[in-house]
Amino acid sequence: MAGKQSIETQLAQAGTRWDKQAGAISMPIFQTATFAHPALGQSTGFDYSRTSNPTRAALESALAAVEGGAGASFFGSGLAAVDALVRLLSPGDRVVVTEDLYGGTYRLFNQVAKPAGITPVFVDTSDTDAVAQALAQDGVKMLFVESPTNPLLKIADIPALAQLADDHDVLFVVDNTFLTAVGQRPIEMGADLVLYSASKYLAGHNDVVAGALVAQTTELAERIAFIQNAVGAILGPMDSWLVLRGLKTLALRLERQAANAQLLADWLTKQANVKKVYYPGLPDHPQGDRLRDHACGYGAMLAFEVEHPDRVARLLEGVKVFLFAESLGGVESLITYPLVQTHADMDPALLDRLGINNRLLRVSVGIEHAQDLMADLEPLL
Repeated sequence: MAGKQSIETQLAQAGTRWDKQAGAISMPIFQTATFAHPALGQSTGFDYSRTSNPTRAALESALAAVEGGAGASFFGSGLAAVDALVRLLSPGDRVVVTEDLYGGTYRLFNQVAKPAGITPVFVDTSDTDAVAQALAQDGVKMLFVESPTNPLLKIADIPALAQLADDHDVLFVVDNTFLTAVGQRPIEMGADLVLYSASKYLAGHNDVVAGALVAQTTELAERIAFIQNAVGAILGPMDSWLVLRGLKTLALRLERQAANAQLLADWLTKQANVKKVYYPGLPDHPQGDRLRDHACGYGAMLAFEVEHPDRVARLLEGVKVFLFAESLGGVESLITYPLVQTHADMDPALLDRLGINNRLLRVSVGIEHAQDLMADLEPLL
């Protein structure tokens, strides 16, 4: 339960009671840059849409409530939200970061934050002892964890890492894009901030680019909101409405997507030309028990290695149901080649060590019939 109501109920009714004048059930799109003042020294609560807009405010309020946070801020992209996190740090600070994470986040930390004097320390955050050693370094101010990781689906022990972060007095950030609050609730497990690429499951229809940060405390929420306003990396009214609409069906979509992912992962393990399958719901996943203990379900992302790299091009060119495209979390099933798409900016030696190789494919499972997904891949494997 989240507050007095279930997550499903909060999501279904997100934004429904904002329009007191006309009683609109769907939150109106306030497509305006500025707002008139009733009189000198008075405000409606909205002055300029960079600072706040009613449509975005309804979305931010809905997500904060679902996450159990004190406040949320929505940005023009997930990377804009990561940039806001970096702005909480100062030159000379260190940030401990998941090593096998989304390539764009890696690029931002390595090529934007690092030249500005903020040093990323990349570690395997599914290894709690390795995180403890990294946090013991001088100058660490933040722990940034992606769990499950992209694309290898490693799982961090979030409660244990929250305790470590508290012991070392560092901000603890969890990228919850893959599972969302429907599957995993990092703030309840001790995270200070929850990050989203809201383009993915929150919006859910591959029609908007957005990012979000949810803060555990009012003080931290206000700091993020200040950065959002000062920098101006906001989400516009129309895009805010699209994400708000997506939230309403999030629980239903993710339930079907996760069920499909489990069926597809099980099926892939039985294919002769599939060397390895990465999915937390498989019995041989090394950290699957962590999700069983701390989350609800295993999500709808998986990855698999084919036996030979020659099969990759044939598969990507031959699919008829899957779409060969970047991104994830929409109702359509997508297949991606991380080595040359999502993770192309990572160091080749790191990619090789992690296992992000020329045989690895990542799948975002949609809401189609599972048998159609299997039938699409079977002749190509």
